This record gives sequence, structure tokens and C-alpha cells, in this order.
Amino acid sequence: MLSMIRKGKIMKGSWKVVFISVFFGLSMALFVVLSHMRPLFDTTTDILARGMFLGILAVCFIFTSRFDSLKKTRPVFIALAIALIAMSADLYLPTSKIILNALKVEPNSPFGIALDKLDSTVILVSILLILSHLAKDDLTSLSIRTGKKPDVTFGLIAFGVCVLGSFPMAGLFGAQDLSIERVLPWIPSILLFVFANAFNEELLFRALFLKKLSPIIGSVLSNVVLVIPFVLHHTGVDYSSDTLMLFAFLFPLAFVWGRLTQKTGNLWNAVLFHAGTDLPVILVLLSRIK
Repeated sequence: MLSMIRKGKIMKGSWKVVFISVFFGLSMALFVVLSHMRPLFDTTTDILARGMFLGILAVCFIFTSRFDSLKKTRPVFIALAIALIAMSADLYLPTSKIILNALKVEPNSPFGIALDKLDSTVILVSILLILSHLAKDDLTSLSIRTGKKPDVTFGLIAFGVCVLGSFPMAGLFGAQDLSIERVLPWIPSILLFVFANAFNEELLFRALFLKKLSPIIGSVLSNVVLVIPFVLHHTGVDYSSDTLMLFAFLFPLAFVWGRLTQKTGNLWNAVLFHAGTDLPVILVLLSRIK
């Protein structure tokens, strides 16, 4: 098999299946087991597991560097390492507590929840962009910047539709005692939360991986293979009373966000659409504050 790899004969066949399997396993381990929101291990085990994960990525990178036919897979392993470092920093840096204490903001308040999400986004986005730059990825390769002004018409329309449907959807997911009068003071915090969350998740998944996976397995399959890790990344959330129903919504949405990014060449339509679908999420969370 090694000789076939060296001759570049295996990437189009069975090796592509191997690569998809490896990437899927690694992405599931990263985004579900080592999640920065709900890690499955205690702190000591989690830190050890993150070190082991980096070691596995290093082995994958070194192995693929030996063969010309596999060199195009190396950016994917680099991206996984970047995601791990950014997520680990978000999990373990105490900046959110420091900021909330300094501003004397209650963590379990609308503004406190929004500030916590903004802090998470600043950490994730900063590290992702810095490390991606060091890895020779520019903003265009991350679908953040294009040569022309991006058309975000679809994203704006989708966001508007989501605004109109946010109250009934929030009720479907278990929101309590919602009313216009109660929600109005929350609007700044709601907007801060949904746009911060949408941008960091779209950057972490679609921007970081789609353009690296597409030359290897094709645009449609690269989108599909990201959907399951993204959806299961939300395992254990406490804003839905029905996890299966949440996943049923997330599967098609995640696929659409990926196709939007691929078709338009920019991240912004997906960010706007994603932010709109997060409106019921934050309404549920804030409605439960006593």
C-alpha cells in the first residue's frame, strides 16, 4: 500500500475512504469529547487527552508529508490542531469571570450571558485567525473576505424570517413566560449573543475546514462530513427540552449553512442565517432567568 501511496494511485479510491474515516473520527473526538463547552472528562484527564490529540495530529501530519499524493491533506490536520488550541484556550482561560467581576455583572443575567459568549468568541476568533495566518491561510481562504463586496441579501432575508418566527420557535423549545414587554430590555444582549455565537461557530466549522476538505473529497461531501460533528457538538445543551427535535432542526440547517458558504464564497450569509436561528435559543435561556 505504501508504494501505491507514493505513486499517487490510491487517493482516488480506498485512500479517500480512509481519509474521510480518519477525519470524521478526529473531528468527533475534538468537537464532542473535547468540546470547549461541555468536555466529557474531568480537568486532568481532559488536559491529557488534548495533549494526546495533538500528538495524533502530529503523527498524521508527518505521515502524510512523506507522500506527494497525500500532501494536500496536511492543511486539514493543521486546521484540527488550530481548532483544538483555540477551543482549549476558551475553555481554560478565566477571562470571562474576570470581566464579569470587574464590571460587576451577574453571570446569570441577560448581559452576563451575552458578555460570556462575546468573551468566548473573542478568544476563539483571535486564536483561529492568528494561527491560520501563521499557517499561511489568508481571510479569503477562510471565506471571510472576497475580492468584491459580498452579497448578503439571502442572509438578511433569512435573519428577518427567523426574527418573525423566533417567539413560536422559542415556545416549541420550552421558553417560559415570553412577552414583548419582557423581551424588549433584552434586545441588546440578544443581538450580542446571537452574532457572537454565529460567527465563532461558522468560523470554527465552515470557514476553517470547507476549503481544505473540498479539493480532497469534493464540495458536497466535505460539507456532509462536517454536519455530524457540528450537530453533536451541541450534545448536552440545556436550552432545549427535546434533544432529538433540536438535532432534527440542526442537521439540515448545518448543511444549508455550508452550501451557502460554498456557493457565495463568503461566510456572511451563513453567519446571518445562523444568528437568526439562534434567536429562539437565547430567548429560551433568558426566559428561565428568575
